[in-house]
Amino acid sequence: MADVQVSCINKQDRNSSHEGITHLGNPAGGWKWTRAQVIASIENKSNTFFTLVQGNRGNIGVVDGPNGKYVRTYADGKWNDNLLSLPECQ
Repeated sequence: MADVQVSCINKQDRNSSHEGITHLGNPAGGWKWTRAQVIASIENKSNTFFTLVQGNRGNIGVVDGPNGKYVRTYADGKWNDNLLSLPECQ
């Protein structure tokens, strides 16, 4: 299992919430996956994912929302918005 840093995201609409994230990636690592691929990887325990924002690590987990599963960061004992602060993937 790899511990993989996410450094960028793509969203359907830049103003949308976590449910609007379509892709996650890391250009330095040479990868960009769909949200569904990341969710499947987390759920089958083949990888863990995290963000590093201003030196603070946020582990990425899967959340069951009203419109299906999506990803969100968890740090300091609570769900937070670290993913939404990441730049757009190219």
